Amino acid sequence: MNIKILVVDDERTARKSLAEILRLEGYEVETAADGPAALVLLSEQDFDLMLLDIKMPGMGGVAVMQRATEISPDTQIILLTAHGSMESAIDALRYGAHDYLLKPSSPQAILSSVASALARHAETQHKRLLISQLENSLQQLKNVEGVSQANLVGQRVVNLPDGVMVDLARRKIWRGNERVTLTPTEGKLLKVLFENKGRVMSHKDLVFLVQGYDIAEWEAPEVLRPLISRLRRKLSTFPNGENWIVNVRGTGYVFDVDEGN
Repeated sequence: MNIKILVVDDERTARKSLAEILRLEGYEVETAADGPAALVLLSEQDFDLMLLDIKMPGMGGVAVMQRATEISPDTQIILLTAHGSMESAIDALRYGAHDYLLKPSSPQAILSSVASALARHAETQHKRLLISQLENSLQQLKNVEGVSQANLVGQRVVNLPDGVMVDLARRKIWRGNERVTLTPTEGKLLKVLFENKGRVMSHKDLVFLVQGYDIAEWEAPEVLRPLISRLRRKLSTFPNGENWIVNVRGTGYVFDVDEGN
């Protein structure tokens, strides 16, 4: 299958049991006994899915999930929770977790949730590929029509006010010695906003263009809010950068900044 799954649980028996169930189905499985170890593995390897215990000593599951979405935004997450932490699990769903499982769960319930998460992962990848192909086709059409590369919105390096430079392809922003590198998802979000600067983009449209999947109107703001917050925090490194992305209440966001000289 060549599908990689990371199992994170501080209980050794639960960890081994989950790993065995998944390996018997043909999945490639790695395990971690705590949050920090899981984050190291996520930074070193590509995982399609992570099963994450929400209640662990030290770094809890919600904190791990928040960091994991920065390190590996495409990795689907299924939370493992006891009845006592149900509220935390439901809150985590609002921030992008695919599903939660009550401990202990039957092998059938585990495999069903895993199959659903992997199907969502495959759909996301497929939509992202289609979007990329459409963007490439549009670029080729513009080139055929003789549009100057220097005038294309999708140009690689752009100038912003106060000497700020943005490399949209390499996801880097700098001004003098101040430098910021964006994650792939943050870079995609900035690129979409920049290419539509001055235009209010709805929450739903932004999720589709950045993450590659459709989502309900009411869910989209919750999915988008943490990503917008992380990107704003990085942009605040530069003069007035925290104000470049403007929230249009109840609608979405607009990129409000002029290009420099």
